[in-house]
Amino acid sequence: MIIEKNVPVPMNDGVNLLADVYRPATSEPYPVLLTRLPYDKEVGAMVNGIFDVLRAVQAGYVVVVQDTRGRYASEGDFNPFFEEAEDGASTIAWAAAQPWSTGAVGMFGASYIGATQWTAATKAPPALRAIAPVVTTDQYYESWAYQGGAFQLGFNLHWAFMSLALGEVSRRMGNGAATPEDLAALIAAVDNNDEMYHRLPLRALRELGDLAPYYDAWLDHPSYDEFWTATAPRESFGDVVVPALNVGGWYDIFLKGTLANYVGMKQRGGSEQARRGQRLVIGPWAHGASTGWFPERSFGFRAGMEAADITGLQLRWFDWLLKGADTGLADEKPVRLFVMGVNEWRDVDDWPLPDTRYVDYFLHSGGGANAAAGDGRLSTEAPGDEPEDVYVYDPLHPVPTTGGATFLPGLFIGANAGPRDQSGPESRPDVLCYTTEPLAGPVEVVGPVKLVLHVSSSAPDTDFTGKLVDVGPDGRPVNLADGIVRARYRESLSNPSFLEPGQTYEITVDLVATANVFAAGHRIRLEVSSSNFPRFDRNTNTGGTIATEVEADLRQAVNRVHHRGSLPSRLVLPIVPR
Repeated sequence: MIIEKNVPVPMNDGVNLLADVYRPATSEPYPVLLTRLPYDKEVGAMVNGIFDVLRAVQAGYVVVVQDTRGRYASEGDFNPFFEEAEDGASTIAWAAAQPWSTGAVGMFGASYIGATQWTAATKAPPALRAIAPVVTTDQYYESWAYQGGAFQLGFNLHWAFMSLALGEVSRRMGNGAATPEDLAALIAAVDNNDEMYHRLPLRALRELGDLAPYYDAWLDHPSYDEFWTATAPRESFGDVVVPALNVGGWYDIFLKGTLANYVGMKQRGGSEQARRGQRLVIGPWAHGASTGWFPERSFGFRAGMEAADITGLQLRWFDWLLKGADTGLADEKPVRLFVMGVNEWRDVDDWPLPDTRYVDYFLHSGGGANAAAGDGRLSTEAPGDEPEDVYVYDPLHPVPTTGGATFLPGLFIGANAGPRDQSGPESRPDVLCYTTEPLAGPVEVVGPVKLVLHVSSSAPDTDFTGKLVDVGPDGRPVNLADGIVRARYRESLSNPSFLEPGQTYEITVDLVATANVFAAGHRIRLEVSSSNFPRFDRNTNTGGTIATEVEADLRQAVNRVHHRGSLPSRLVLPIVPR
């Protein structure tokens, strides 16, 4: 193998982006696999469950690993997402024209490195034949910076500090613009992340300074406006003409976008090959935790990315689309899902599964569904004349994030993500719990999950959260899926409208999706509340600009969930008959 370091790749505006090239030590040309990352190309060839660069070279590919604009060795200024389409297309054209290239290019990588694939693909570069985006999304507002209108504080703050600002300080140290003391101060801030989450206002964190100015820009655009549509791949699916191998995780922060990429491209892709060439793989993984093993639950040896051989799958994918080899993928089912509860992989015809039945599980209580010990019930029987459930949401004492699709400190060992015991949150009076009777037989839930609530509030704006939980025979509740909606965005993520205090509204909370078999003797539980902190920022309940409000602005909200004949609040589950 030949390794060429720091090869300059000229962009249209004259900026050079530096890349490392890994290629077989022969004079033959090979197809090119490109990855563009903001996390330092020097570690881009590390062997991991997502993609093994050295294995790809052995399989007959040239691999190009490039620092994106303004990151590490590359020139220019980094502005997340905004330059990636043009820079990606230019790099693809450059790679296709090199003497070691056959002219066929594919792209691979996870998270932001998946974003560099989708954005480049919207330019339809002629040499690009296929992409393989892992754990990434279809836009950078919903499910990246925000979800249901709530700011993804846990992810965005940790990403801005740990993944982006630290790299910028290291870069500045290399050219004499920063000192080791600057780096030490930033590391101290990262180590004190919990205090950062609680600090108000959210804007203008002095520790970030000018290291990550885009963090404040995200906060300055709390609605899905032109700032976000300018970079959203979903707005340009019709321009994408290549197949995509989409890989995601049931506990991944970008699951919603991964599923949306698959479905959206099948419906609106820019070529027949792109529409028919979508593939989807979802495992029991969180962002950065892909072994299938979590501190409080294991899904077995076959659950991890290594055991599932995601690298091997991607090489089969590229062999098929870049080399024209018959790898069998053309004849296999397009969707592969790991079903939790029975802990097995299944190959299916599509997403959502064609034989899915959407079943309403209605909320019931005598007005005391507060906490798991309350009288909240969940059943397929429609509600009668029942009193509403009432709780006080206090942003000074929010419900703590306990597992789920998080990106918090400790993520790489799954310490704060994935399946967790929910007994703590479920002991609180501001968490409503609705539970079925023990199941007589297994119930298989695979597909999109949504919650329809009839609510009222004393505040002009507040949040409503939902969480789907699997309760074992021993009473231990384990989370599967969750979601949030900021009430001002209940009708539109682009055009907020406030509540009239006391008036009842129907809202829909997207719990995204899951694949789980609730075994006989287990119970299905729904949690409803108004906070999930620090995964999401706290709604101040004022109707004001949340990013600029301070602790003195916080107000309590009295929130009500109605469930009677004319107001049938319900959890809608995708049931797959077996």
